[in-house]
Amino acid sequence: MKSEHIQTLTDTFEGHAQQMESGVEYWLARDLQVLLGYTQWRNFLNVISKAETACEVSGHQVSDHFADVSKMVGLGSGSQREVEDVMLTRYACYLIAQNGDPQKQEIAFAQTYFAVQTRRAELIELRLLEAERVQARQKLTTTEKDLSSVIFEQTGGNQDFALIRSKGDQALFGKSTQAMKAQWKIPSGRPLADFAPTIILKAKDFATEITIFNSRERGLSTESAISHEHISNNKAVRKTLLERGIRPESLSPEEDIKKVERRLTSEEKRSLKNPDTLE
Repeated sequence: MKSEHIQTLTDTFEGHAQQMESGVEYWLARDLQVLLGYTQWRNFLNVISKAETACEVSGHQVSDHFADVSKMVGLGSGSQREVEDVMLTRYACYLIAQNGDPQKQEIAFAQTYFAVQTRRAELIELRLLEAERVQARQKLTTTEKDLSSVIFEQTGGNQDFALIRSKGDQALFGKSTQAMKAQWKIPSGRPLADFAPTIILKAKDFATEITIFNSRERGLSTESAISHEHISNNKAVRKTLLERGIRPESLSPEEDIKKVERRLTSEEKRSLKNPDTLE
């Protein structure tokens, strides 16, 4: 396939066939039918059916990617009639291409095009999730500094902060901080939170925020009182997680947050030099 033809198809897929509604991109099946070289709608419906099956097998909700619609088309007499159509997500288009006739040049192009575009979307989603985890870790760091300040202000010293935090971990995980670090194989000297999933970072942060609030509101002035408050809050958060099917001590560790931060920083610098680079 010549580069000129590839560019033409790319422009057609992105400029002509792709549509937007409320900021959401989609393609109409009848437009895609023509782009993929199918002359008969009934033949293309067979491909769509196979793609829907593939969508279901992959664990996705078919209705999230294939939406039946209808539209009016003009007839030679000047009148109009209603025809069926399907609104497709980018993922749906990818599945249709994968189930199309590989002998068609258009299908060969679409398979690569949507595979690449879907991968780009996956990378963006992954990086957003990584950024969310980094932000959650930074937020927990700030919140724990606030708790340390509260302990210092209300007990006369902050030497009890590590002890209080450790008691919170015991209440949240049902295991000590050291036991969790051993389970997650965390290097010596590194904080447990640097390897915790986002849900755990937010859980710890929420419990700590409540401890700060109630310590100030109730004027808690001893390590024992603040520890009791922190243990109670972490137990309450643990109870909520368990009720939702999340057992904190059974979760797997995440990648070292320091490596994630360095990668995101590096990618940001690279994207400033070349906005079109995603990998």
